[in-house]
Amino acid sequence: MTQELRAALAAVQKPGRYTGGEPGCVYKDKDKVDLRFAFCFPDTYEVGMSFLGMKILYEILNAREDIWCERAFMPWVDMKEEMEKRGIPLYALESKDELRAFDMVGFTLQYELSYTNILAMLDLAHIPFYAAERGEDMPIIVAGGPCVCNGEPLADFFDLMMLGEGEVQLPAVCDTVIQGRKEGLSKQEILRRCAQIEGVYIPSLYDVSYLPDGRIQSVQSRDGAPAVVTKAIIRDMNTQPLPTHFVVPMIGAVHDRAQIEVLRGCVRGCRFCQAGFLYRPMRERNADMLSEAGRQLCENTGYDEISLTSLSTSDHSQLETLLDDMLTWTPEEHVSMSLPSLRIDNFSQSLVEKTTRVRKSGLTFAPEAGTQRLRDVINKNVTWDEIERTCTLAFNAGYTSVKLYFMMGLPTETMEDIEGIAETAQRVVDLYYKNPNKPKGKGVSVSISVACFVPKPHTPFQFVPQDTMESLHEKQQHLLRSVKSRKISVSYHDKRISFLEAVFAKGDRRLAPALCEAYRRGCFFDGWDEHFHFDTWMEVFRDLGIDPAFYANRTIGEDEITPWEHLDYGVTKDYLIREYHKAQQAKTTQPCNRACAGCGANHLLGGPCFDYR
Repeated sequence: MTQELRAALAAVQKPGRYTGGEPGCVYKDKDKVDLRFAFCFPDTYEVGMSFLGMKILYEILNAREDIWCERAFMPWVDMKEEMEKRGIPLYALESKDELRAFDMVGFTLQYELSYTNILAMLDLAHIPFYAAERGEDMPIIVAGGPCVCNGEPLADFFDLMMLGEGEVQLPAVCDTVIQGRKEGLSKQEILRRCAQIEGVYIPSLYDVSYLPDGRIQSVQSRDGAPAVVTKAIIRDMNTQPLPTHFVVPMIGAVHDRAQIEVLRGCVRGCRFCQAGFLYRPMRERNADMLSEAGRQLCENTGYDEISLTSLSTSDHSQLETLLDDMLTWTPEEHVSMSLPSLRIDNFSQSLVEKTTRVRKSGLTFAPEAGTQRLRDVINKNVTWDEIERTCTLAFNAGYTSVKLYFMMGLPTETMEDIEGIAETAQRVVDLYYKNPNKPKGKGVSVSISVACFVPKPHTPFQFVPQDTMESLHEKQQHLLRSVKSRKISVSYHDKRISFLEAVFAKGDRRLAPALCEAYRRGCFFDGWDEHFHFDTWMEVFRDLGIDPAFYANRTIGEDEITPWEHLDYGVTKDYLIREYHKAQQAKTTQPCNRACAGCGANHLLGGPCFDYR
């Protein structure tokens, strides 16, 4: 560690974010590896160290003798200032080497409002933003994660993007780079080879043209790149071992606990949920494999809480068996279990008993909409009877607080639907006080958190415009007026942040200059309320002649070529259109494991997703 870095660490609020040396981190001799990979998370250390994807890929890459994977995070404002003042380039935590010294620098794209943080990290690393401006001496800059499903606003910045699941895909890319370097190939020749790997997208090999009205005219591939890039997928999750060694953070991460991924994908088909479509089909791991991996993970890290992670944990077909297996060792080790993705319609007395054996945490559910009509529009497939049954079970078990997640600005929404959010919360309060088994002498607390709906690519709602900020403001105020009980607390998202999220979620390559200019004018950490400069963003759009409403508030035609048209996540556009039409009629679709609705994702597996016999 240099004297300059020591001085910088002495001047910042949380130096533990930047020191490395945590239990579980991997050190290697950099002269004895063929490839050095820097895994970059474009947010703070505490947020990034909660990300399971980094932990999985860190263990996979470092299990190989020829690759060393290290970590880097976005420095907080105070450290960023110190690094710029002292001329300290952004470095990886393990070796303290600057990012320019690496062969590959990879970013995970988890959230649209982290895009300027990517530019900030490149800037701190003294790496040019645009791929076309980086020479042979620069690392190959790559991206993965869910936002790659429409990474077009960032396309000019990245050499390579990876669609789908990285456990097999990323090592294949690393192998191609290693082999290409041994053969003395240029960066562009290596990238052309990588384009033949399943799920690998090389943005520079695609030319986009536009119509006079701003819509996309065509996307053309060249130099042998596939016309359509299809995501990489792990067909059998049991073939992929779970990580059993985590880097344990120096300072408390947002989710500072052991995590095991019990399944990937979701059967529900909620029409607003991008993750539910991107990760189709649902594939689960065997219960015995999960229990043993969880036991080893807690043993190796010392964690006393383990989270059974997925988009829909209670849909695992062996969940009761898994919990029984885990209860053979978790009480003895004083390890509590949490199931963060419980569904209202399959919450049971058994689940309550098994997950509260060691420690009882708060209960969270997501009705998403306040009326049955709107829940049918979004295909939530949840009824009031199921909400009532679930809350009664919880109250009987001693719970006195419930958190309910909703959205506003959903397609076809009316003010009656907004009132329904308040009415649903009130009915939960009333249910508590009518319950003869409620805890004596304790009141109930119901908190409702309301997000602003953002239409996302690869979902049936990709065609709909986002509600205007004026309309969302009116609905937020109407919700506050509709809540009559002090037992109910309300929080809602900043509509301006949601607007910007929609712009970049549905944006195209013409937004790259706006990202650069906004960063130059001081925009980064846009997802943090205290650092969000909405007026600056609007000035940038105005100065560059960009209409953000073109992306966020415009209906996309069903026959229109979208910026993400050439990126295939398995679900056909015809299916998205059918679901869009069903939403307009408030008709529901059954979960995938009950009946196949023909979304097209089964071709990724080469056969049916489920045994429907």
